[in-house]
Amino acid sequence: QAQLVESGGGLVLVGGSLRLSCAAPGHIFSANVMGWYRQAPGKQRELVADITTGGSPNYSDSVKGRFTISRDNAKNTVYLQMNSLKPEDTAVYYCNAAPRSSWYLYGYWGQGTQVTVSS
Repeated sequence: QAQLVESGGGLVLVGGSLRLSCAAPGHIFSANVMGWYRQAPGKQRELVADITTGGSPNYSDSVKGRFTISRDNAKNTVYLQMNSLKPEDTAVYYCNAAPRSSWYLYGYWGQGTQVTVSS
């Protein structure tokens, strides 16, 4: 039973935008680094961005300048605003909550949401 619930994926044209949302129970959200990971077919799951409980973001080089991660502590929700999307951004995007970024494998995961960027 997934405790993190993602939404907002879909099909978008190259150069378009999408916003992903991930809602978490309060006791998980407030105590953990919240992150977005993605996995494309035949590839390993990779970090897209994460954000500390204090609001400090961290981005992979591939999305820096195009994606923005944010967290709303009142709504226990983390967002990923994705702009200037490229075909290589196509993947299943997963929300993650972990006490530290390096512990992500042992954290909570959402069910994933598909993002498809079409040319």
